[in-house]
Amino acid sequence: MERNYLLLTPGPLSTSDTVRQAMMQDWCTWDKDYNEGIVTPLRRDLLEIAGLDEAKYTTVLLQGSGTYCVEATIGATVRPADRLLILANGAYGQRMARIADYYGINYSLVSLPETELVTGEVARRALEQYPDVTHLAMVHSETTTGLLNRIEEVADVIRGRGLTFIVDAMSSFAGVPIDIDALGIDFLVSSANKCVQGVPGFGFIIARRDRLMQTKGCARSLSLDIYDQWETMERGHGKWRFTSPTHVVRAFYQAMQELKAEGGIAARHRRYVENHRVLVEGMRSLGFQTLLADEAQGCIITSFLYPDAAFDFASFYEQLKARGFVIYPGKISQADTFRIGNIGDVFPDDFRRLIEAVREVLQA
Repeated sequence: MERNYLLLTPGPLSTSDTVRQAMMQDWCTWDKDYNEGIVTPLRRDLLEIAGLDEAKYTTVLLQGSGTYCVEATIGATVRPADRLLILANGAYGQRMARIADYYGINYSLVSLPETELVTGEVARRALEQYPDVTHLAMVHSETTTGLLNRIEEVADVIRGRGLTFIVDAMSSFAGVPIDIDALGIDFLVSSANKCVQGVPGFGFIIARRDRLMQTKGCARSLSLDIYDQWETMERGHGKWRFTSPTHVVRAFYQAMQELKAEGGIAARHRRYVENHRVLVEGMRSLGFQTLLADEAQGCIITSFLYPDAAFDFASFYEQLKARGFVIYPGKISQADTFRIGNIGDVFPDDFRRLIEAVREVLQA
């Protein structure tokens, strides 16, 4: 199946032919071949690739985009008597605060500049300022800029405090190694159309069983009740409460098999790191500068500064698209930028071709 272009974005992203072909069959949401043969195994696969013990952790699959899962997690875990601390340095951390506003949740927001990392020191200062918080939420890979926040440092700071640790790992899970258990992450949220390399349609939550059990009866939404969704899947051997996105789930199952065949998360991470290296070296050779310093930059998506005041991103975008590459506009207010994603079914040679396409556009 011929691609129309490569999606160099943080998701949706380019998928393999076999993942796309997996959606060509129809499935019945009540049939055991689907629920027991696809849904249940992929829930186990999520724990397996994350290196987690099924006795301690479990998974909840939920229809919708990744934000649905972030909202569902916040809405079900933070009780009226609790207080949530949000450490934000981009649009997706700020979105957590918007969710809290909609739900009337008690929260404190530490809002950093978009190019400043969330570190252990940031968390330590925040906890000194807000000692009454019960939950801490943050984004791991902030695709607003490409920052990879220091969840390991934050985990060290909050260890032993009894806080519920919520991590939005939307664009990092399966693309960056995360020791969920060692870091004490209680709820990790991601989506089908990110580093597992599936297609959009549902997200998932990897949750500590004991923490998930505490959410029973606490959800502020029927559709986003993660405990009820989990309980139905457990009792129904993979059955979803409401209509399951069957084609998308089957594609995700195929993508999961391909992730394991590639060598798991560590191998995929190495490929993404190499994609990023080829991209950055190539763009710098053409005179572009990265927004972030190398030590703050993750391998998921890379922001580049406009080369000069006359740079026309719309024209640049269309000319690259005509050559088979779709990139992303910038999302920050501090500088004029555009972004290029390094994830998906894309490889270093694809980025070498991209650099040649950029060179042609600049010369034209």
